[in-house]
Amino acid sequence: MAEWDANLDHIIPSSVLPPLWAKLLVGFVSLVCFARSYDGDFVFDDSEAIVNNKDLRAETPLGDLWHHDFWGTRLSSNTSHKSYRPLTVLTFRMNYYLSGGFHPMSFHVVNILLHSGVSILLVDVFSVLFGGLQYTSKGRRLNLAPRSSLLAALLFAVHPVHTECVAAVVGCADLLAALFFLLSFLGYCKALKETNKEGTHSTFWVLLSILLGAVAMLCKEQGITVLGLNAIFDILVIGKLNVLEMVRKVLRKDKSLENAGMLRTEGLLFRMSLLALGGTGVLYVRWKIMGTGPPAFTEVDNPASFASSMLVRAVNYNYYYSLNAWLLLCPWWLCFDWSMGCIPLIKSAGDWRAVALAALWFCLIGLIRQALCSEDSHKRRILTLGLGFLIIPFLPASNLFFRVGFVVAERVLYLPSAGYCMLLTFGFGVLSKHTKKKKLIAAFVLGILFINTLRCVIRSGAWRSEEQLFRSALSVCPLNAKVHYNVGKNLADKGNQTAAIRYYREAVRLNPKYVHAMNNLGNILKERNELQEAEELLSLAVQIQPDFAAAWMNLGIVQNSLKRFQAAEQSYRTAIKHRRKYPDCYYNLGRLYADLNRHVDALNAWRNATVLKPEHSLAWNNMIILLDNTGNLAQAEAVGREALELIPNDHSLMFSLANVLGKSQKYKESEALFLKAIKAHPNTASYHGNLAVLYHRWGHLDLAKKHYEISLRLDPMASGTKENYGLLRRKLEQMQKKNV
Repeated sequence: MAEWDANLDHIIPSSVLPPLWAKLLVGFVSLVCFARSYDGDFVFDDSEAIVNNKDLRAETPLGDLWHHDFWGTRLSSNTSHKSYRPLTVLTFRMNYYLSGGFHPMSFHVVNILLHSGVSILLVDVFSVLFGGLQYTSKGRRLNLAPRSSLLAALLFAVHPVHTECVAAVVGCADLLAALFFLLSFLGYCKALKETNKEGTHSTFWVLLSILLGAVAMLCKEQGITVLGLNAIFDILVIGKLNVLEMVRKVLRKDKSLENAGMLRTEGLLFRMSLLALGGTGVLYVRWKIMGTGPPAFTEVDNPASFASSMLVRAVNYNYYYSLNAWLLLCPWWLCFDWSMGCIPLIKSAGDWRAVALAALWFCLIGLIRQALCSEDSHKRRILTLGLGFLIIPFLPASNLFFRVGFVVAERVLYLPSAGYCMLLTFGFGVLSKHTKKKKLIAAFVLGILFINTLRCVIRSGAWRSEEQLFRSALSVCPLNAKVHYNVGKNLADKGNQTAAIRYYREAVRLNPKYVHAMNNLGNILKERNELQEAEELLSLAVQIQPDFAAAWMNLGIVQNSLKRFQAAEQSYRTAIKHRRKYPDCYYNLGRLYADLNRHVDALNAWRNATVLKPEHSLAWNNMIILLDNTGNLAQAEAVGREALELIPNDHSLMFSLANVLGKSQKYKESEALFLKAIKAHPNTASYHGNLAVLYHRWGHLDLAKKHYEISLRLDPMASGTKENYGLLRRKLEQMQKKNV
């Protein structure tokens, strides 16, 4: 191995080879690559996994984390994606607690440090994979491949495909899984530490390695694949199994398989049994916790898996593999989402993209042939372990065992990229051995490191805000309806409805069944009073997806605006049927009943809204106002006091209750609430105007005059306030005349 490693001496100078210096260099470079993302926002999936995830809040029992998926949904729910990562959610919760809330900087800093830690740990892992396990007489492991391990770790640290894992907070799942994956592997190496007695091992370390693999799986699903890598490492490195020789002996029916290395290491079968039993047990427990059912995905998530032809599925799966390989080889075109038409299906033999499949398998078969048939044992071992590290962690995302919810996802390449970096480093060593232009190779390698570092810095900037992230995807995946949808949503959130409409329309054009784009576009058109088109879009959305509760509710709002009350009521009822706990829908149903003067039904609907969502301020307010307008002052007062106990700082509730108390001649209490509401929102004209009415009625005419004038300054067009102010002025003039 020393000879192979020495081929890289023109790239890695001896001055950086000491272990501490090597690890410091890798850690520093990894920080430089992604430091720009430290002050980014919560973007894309971060909102659902972090901000809207109740499992991060202190009021949620810790035990719930073990029954919920990554997004805070119960695993037993039909809507759950079955992504069971309780330890990752636990780290989010700890971060939320220690940082005092949802401060994205603290979450991003943790991700950057985790990537740095993983990159540093890979220096040790690569030294084992390249150089094997050999120890000094004092028990210290020798690093027989210092240059190879350092170069591979540097290539990993600066790979741009890692940007999603590091710059997106949800990527913490991949980083934690990788961390415990590597710790599990190093723990297994510890178990195989050579002693004077050949074949001995530490059962404790084997069991600890299995436990760390289970911990990795509880951070993200692919973490459990480390047990497969451990097994391959044990068989090839410790057992020294020559697969080609083994096959030859089997074909010759040679019974002396011991000479092939099958039984050379005592305890191998015992360790394999422990790994198999441990892995099976962990997977079985996880399967039971998931509810023994796979997650439900739609065709837009993974179109190839819904193809009716097995051949079409196989061809497209292999095309996806080639795209993943290309992202590792040339990580220039990166996108936050590759679904919804971004990668059209290959449906005919004449599709030129079939060339990518041929190229992929040509390279893979060539590598596998070298890994099995090379006369050089070091070459066989390095290629086999490199391919193992590349392929095994990728298997859960391959669609081979179960359907996954994506087409291509850069995040799943985090661990496999370590295998790619190992193979690339080995390739540089081979190239250096067979050419005299070593300086040219050194310049090429350094160029790759520099360009990838620069690409990481640029790409990290794109992940700092949703606007930059979504727009960066337009040039990579212009056919992706979700990209246009997200750009439109971002624009709509910023109040730019005209531009948002354009992107929503393009999303619907690219995917005519994109119900969420239809729903959002319908909402904007509703606000712009383009009710006819809004109704058409929302009606189409609920036809395509009959259980889309939000679209049913929005359709009801539009129908209510069109005075089609019976249809609106039916739409609201359908929404509630599909989502029983839907406070906003009950609120809108109450508004419909109020418009129809069905006061009891309106009050019941609003009461349902407040039961489901006690902080639903609008529902409380409408109840108070309706009771006030119908003369039920005592009941209105009771509801108002109940609402303020639940939402004590809501100025609109203070205002509504103050009006009720004023009519009930409880002037002092009413005044106090008006003043609190004005303190919270001093520039609201109606607050000053109604306080002026209270003072007018109470007889404090100077104070009434003062607040009438403030109200009219804030809103000169308020006709009621003008009229009341005119009455007050005439009264003051009459009083002045009497005094004269």
